[in-house]
Order: sequence, then structure tokens, then C-alpha cells
Amino acid sequence: MTIKTNPFEFARDVESKEDVAMYLSIFLEENGVDGLTRALQYLAKEKGISQLAKETELNRQSLYRTLTAEGKPKFETIDKIVHALGFKLTIEPI
Repeated sequence: MTIKTNPFEFARDVESKEDVAMYLSIFLEENGVDGLTRALQYLAKEKGISQLAKETELNRQSLYRTLTAEGKPKFETIDKIVHALGFKLTIEPI
């Protein structure tokens, strides 16, 4: 008997704006900038790297490399990606 499995996709069921906001916030809170970068990577893959590259006006290959574990995205790049996902970065007191 063969068992069919599908790869787990971290952002597959993150659909509403509220879901995305919570998703990004949790990754950032728990893992800092590396966590935020990882969350953006999952959301970018779900949306499509090519589509996100068009919306951010960033090179697709560069965007893909930037969002890997080894990538160290500039603040401007993170800001462009967050805006392309329909959000803005804010700062609030802790």
C-alpha cells in the first residue's frame, strides 16, 4: 500500500489580510528579522516570486536569493515586499 503525501506549505492557508498580518507578526516576534524574512519567503512563494518581482520592481532571481536563509535583505527590500503584499511597516512601543 502506497501512501501519497504532499509537501507542507507554510503559507498555504494564510489568505485574509488579518491572517497575513498575524503570520508576519508571529514570525517577527518569535524569530526577529530572520523570522520575518522567512515568513516573507513563504508568502512570496505562495503568491509567486515572478508576480512579486513585478510588483516590487525587483529582479526575480535577486528577490529569490534575498529571501533565502542566507540572504540579508536591505530594509528597503523588506519594505517593498511588505507593501506589495498590501501592508506597511509600523513601529509601536513595547
